[in-house]
Amino acid sequence: MEIMDNWHDWKKTLGKAVDLGETVGMSDKTITSISEKVGTYLSNYVSPHNDEERLLKEMWDAADEDDRKVLAKIVVKIVDK
Repeated sequence: MEIMDNWHDWKKTLGKAVDLGETVGMSDKTITSISEKVGTYLSNYVSPHNDEERLLKEMWDAADEDDRKVLAKIVVKIVDK
């Protein structure tokens, strides 16, 4: 996935997705829930392409369900600036 090669491009793309969700009226809870699903998918099926993604994968894999909710919410906050 080309978008995954550059951390800043990935954050920008994810930020646009979060903005779109907010524009169509999704709640923060729904956006975070979708972010959790994306995080699980990426962790299971996409190899990290840079140090930041490797760190996120390592944290995701070490986290329990509650930790993943928090991590997903933090990632949403990072990209929603």
